[in-house]
Amino acid sequence: MAMDTKEKSDKECSFKDLGLVDVLCDACKQLKWNTPTKIQKEAIPVALDGKDIIGLAETGSGKTGAFALPILQALLENPQRFFALVLTPTRELAFQISEQFEALGASIGVKCAVIVGGMDMVTQALSLARKPHIIIATPGRLVDHLENTKGFNLRALKFL
Repeated sequence: MAMDTKEKSDKECSFKDLGLVDVLCDACKQLKWNTPTKIQKEAIPVALDGKDIIGLAETGSGKTGAFALPILQALLENPQRFFALVLTPTRELAFQISEQFEALGASIGVKCAVIVGGMDMVTQALSLARKPHIIIATPGRLVDHLENTKGFNLRALKFL
């Protein structure tokens, strides 16, 4: 049975083909992400072009990689603290997203802070004082820190 051209190109697409640098392609290999998922194929090139993305896909489809990889590549090009903020509705999801960022960014020394309710504010304030590259937060707790943590603001952010 012959494959049509679209199927063939889908199968042969790599993270490198999407425009990711070698160090991030290697990180994908380490996580056993051999080929990009549909949402990653569609979102990564657009995000790498500096355009906003809104994606909708089911659980386990690679959404976090679809936005984390372009953020990490931009961070490599322009290293700075408080680079990106990821807002998420639940604590559990915040920790999952942080794990993905840390796994993908392990070889480039990415530092993350998870800022969620139900955890000690002082410990979180200390984590923010270390000026992580990526902040993953629930909205309510982020507002708490913006209002109560001396010296913390989001003016330097490049990505939301």
